[in-house]
Amino acid sequence: MPEVFIQLNDLPDEIFIYILKKLTNLQVLYSLLGVSKRLNRIVYGSIFTNHLTLLRSISNDSIYPLSNRMLDRFCLHILPEIHHKIKWLNLESCSIERILRATNYPSLNALGLYNIRQEMNPPCFTDVILSNDTLRKQISFLAIQITDDEESINFSAHIFTKIFTVFTNLKYLNMNESFISQSLSFYISP
Repeated sequence: MPEVFIQLNDLPDEIFIYILKKLTNLQVLYSLLGVSKRLNRIVYGSIFTNHLTLLRSISNDSIYPLSNRMLDRFCLHILPEIHHKIKWLNLESCSIERILRATNYPSLNALGLYNIRQEMNPPCFTDVILSNDTLRKQISFLAIQITDDEESINFSAHIFTKIFTVFTNLKYLNMNESFISQSLSFYISP
């Protein structure tokens, strides 16, 4: 019986994509972009570029920033190449400014911001977004996870005020569970 060796390059695109979908988009882009023309064509597809989570999460729900090496590669090489395909970004508080300033995101309409802390007052994400009128208008979905803190009630009110002032096209807002029990009131002038 003859031995049969199948290499990765022998697989049809559909099977290769099926295998790659077992990885995160972060892992696929970081590891495979630039390896070969075929991989670039597959990795550049909307399956891997529409929704990016540029943070590390651990099984106990802890969230951490990417390493500087990974951030460098994304900000200097990967994001500028795929910026027009990105529709959703999930970012950790330490890297929000760097990633949002790396390139423009003409298709971005959803943003997830994680580990927002009270000591970031005013939150760094507003400075970046305030300086980008297009980004302010195109975000329609916003998810924010604020790190729990005993004194977070006043901070959350400040965040809500900023959100509704900054994101002029916001349709959906998702906040972490700790804010469900908190009450906010808004005055809308005539």
